[in-house]
Amino acid sequence: MSRIGKKPIAVPNGVSVAVSGRDVNVSGPLGKLSWSVPALIAVGASDDKKFVHVTRESDRKESSALHGLSRALIANMVEGVSSGFQRRLEVYGTGYSCEVKGRTFNLNCGFMGRGGKNKPQFELDIPEGLEIIVEVAAARGDSDPAKFLVKGCDKQVVGQFAAEVRKIRPPEPYKGKGIRYEGEHVRRKQGKALAGR
Repeated sequence: MSRIGKKPIAVPNGVSVAVSGRDVNVSGPLGKLSWSVPALIAVGASDDKKFVHVTRESDRKESSALHGLSRALIANMVEGVSSGFQRRLEVYGTGYSCEVKGRTFNLNCGFMGRGGKNKPQFELDIPEGLEIIVEVAAARGDSDPAKFLVKGCDKQVVGQFAAEVRKIRPPEPYKGKGIRYEGEHVRRKQGKALAGR
């Protein structure tokens, strides 16, 4: 039996979990999420609706692998609609900046030839259900980065959008310029020594 899969999922106040056939629908203060359970997995709620139980039909390798995964995904849905998920990113580099205009996230991160006068280098559509909060709009040198927060109730969407933004300009090892997660360690390299020294 999966040690993760057999743990019941506690349902906090204000959150409701409805199971209809193979569909699990979770709603709470921050939104609604739904997911289709694999055929080898069964999901049921306790009589008082305070706990959700995930079980598997057999001990076959495939169902065993899906057991813990299914429980983790449903637990993430419950946590997402009640307290939400967030990733904070930092943009290092002189002149690098970010801003939100409507449902578009604008980013300038040192790409010559992109954008133009009064036009950002990258314009990214913000996915439905996500909120981006710009905490510091422009980087002020290498020690004071621009900062923004990606928030949402779907953990996968939050992580995917954050990864796509970071991929635009990953941190480079010499000066540390680029986009990185808060607290991410960037291994630094020493630049080449000048010839003749």
